[in-house]
Amino acid sequence: MAAIAPVPNYSPSIWVRLCHAIPRLDLTLQTRDSVFTPDSWEYQQTLLVLSSFSAIALVLSLLVVLSFLIHYCCCRRGEGGRDAEDEEEDDDASGGHGYSGRKGRGICCVTWVSVAAVTLCCVAIGIGFYGNSEANDGMYQLTSSLLTANYTLASIDLLVLDTVVGLQQSVSGPLTSMEEVFGGHKPALVPTRSCRRLSERVVSLLSNLTLGRGLIPIADGFYRANGSESIVGALTPAPPSVAPTLSPSTNSIPAPFSPGWAANTLMVNEDYRWLSYVLLLLLDLLVCFFILLGLAKQARWLLILMTVLAWLALFLSWGSLGLETATVVALSDFCFDPNTFVLNSTHFNSRTSTEILDYYLTCSRKMSSPFQQILTQSQRALSSIHSHLSSLERDALPRFPKAEKSLREAQQILNTTEGNFHQLVALLNCRGLNKDYVDSLKGLCYDGMEGLLYLSLYSFLSALAFTAILCSLPGAWRSFHSDSEEYEDSDSESEDPFTSHQARRQTATGSQRGALPPFYSYQGAGWTPPFSSAPPLPTPNVSSNGNPGYENLPLSDRQSPPPSYSPSMLTGYGGSQSHSNPSHSRNLYSH
Repeated sequence: MAAIAPVPNYSPSIWVRLCHAIPRLDLTLQTRDSVFTPDSWEYQQTLLVLSSFSAIALVLSLLVVLSFLIHYCCCRRGEGGRDAEDEEEDDDASGGHGYSGRKGRGICCVTWVSVAAVTLCCVAIGIGFYGNSEANDGMYQLTSSLLTANYTLASIDLLVLDTVVGLQQSVSGPLTSMEEVFGGHKPALVPTRSCRRLSERVVSLLSNLTLGRGLIPIADGFYRANGSESIVGALTPAPPSVAPTLSPSTNSIPAPFSPGWAANTLMVNEDYRWLSYVLLLLLDLLVCFFILLGLAKQARWLLILMTVLAWLALFLSWGSLGLETATVVALSDFCFDPNTFVLNSTHFNSRTSTEILDYYLTCSRKMSSPFQQILTQSQRALSSIHSHLSSLERDALPRFPKAEKSLREAQQILNTTEGNFHQLVALLNCRGLNKDYVDSLKGLCYDGMEGLLYLSLYSFLSALAFTAILCSLPGAWRSFHSDSEEYEDSDSESEDPFTSHQARRQTATGSQRGALPPFYSYQGAGWTPPFSSAPPLPTPNVSSNGNPGYENLPLSDRQSPPPSYSPSMLTGYGGSQSHSNPSHSRNLYSH
């Protein structure tokens, strides 16, 4: 087999060459070639082996996360008894907040690791949005080129059908009427029969220009492709921007291959792919946002919920990386030598010769059109028909005026046929279809390949980020004090309800270390009250108008807290009892 010429104006990119050079191993670890044969089981095995690396990376990530969880759950319990006094000293040094010293440094380290992992995840999300947009642009260019090529092919079929139908009508209509009018006049009958014979010859020649598709009329001005139930279009084709998009009747690949079917199938699949990646990116973005919010608010429940969602994002990231790896490698194999696959695939060369495909794929100036002979013969036949009709108009029409109407109809059909023929010659030139083919390759192998590589990088970075997040988040939310820990002693009967929460923590800490020295004491009393942040007790004092007032003095400035009595209590007390010392009641407030 002769060497296949390269595609003009297209060359594989450096990324295609690098991915195509990746070694291939099947399930038995035997080396395979990199020829793109998607229907081969051996080739599919190589893609499965490459995708399995993401599964191995997922297992390693799980082992790393589980090792950190074991460290937090088990090792911390053994270190808790030894580091209890150190942690208590750290709490005292930090004013009861627990963010200085050894424990404070540990919490700060865990928090900054989580923030760094979230930052890496945000960078990966930005890369993912860009890659998703690039891949979508590449697929849009691919489908647009396929629709344009489908319009060109449909236009060729419609022009051929219009020409064939017009010549058949001229044979069955005007030419037959002219033969009847001329009767036995041999000089006029011979050119008329020559026109009939040449018209049938042109119909026979143009019937082979359907490029393996063929059109079957189903209604006035509407046709369908041979071997398919989908409507192709009207007799006068419309451009792709105006013509409606035609959906295939079945999901199976039609024979022969239809660019319109491929474009519609790719558009539907691309819509689902784009939407899936947008949802995945939004999920990662929400997880990162709420992780930062939970760290800022020290909300343990929010971080626990985000930990669960981070597990889901981790599995999705490694899974998408496996699919992207297989897709990138397969796409690089196709883009490295696309002509070989197209020429050897039965979906493309069914009912179409390899010579015709090679002519449109390469469009080399050294190659002549495979339709050149047919077009030349058809052009000569149409020219001969035009000459015969002109001679009949000049010689036979003055003698047979009844044949003028039929002659004018034949000339009108011939003019329409010649116009369609010139359009057909222009469309059958390789430059139009080859441009569509090159544009589709550039969209798929340049923008599409670049977008998939960016998506692969996003999946890899996000998987690493979520691995780090899952390793650091448990240590972060375990270091936060929950509401139950802050108020766990609030229901104790022996606790002063006016004592602040900070004083309660200090009192609980002091009970573990031993008795603290009394902050203040009372003379003549062996009982030492606990520290209280309650306001100073009011002390009654006789004001200038004789009414007992209250003096606000802190307890630390007095020797002992005196009892407080109202005037009514003093009156009742003095009336019910008699004192041996009458000055006792008068000096009650003198202390």
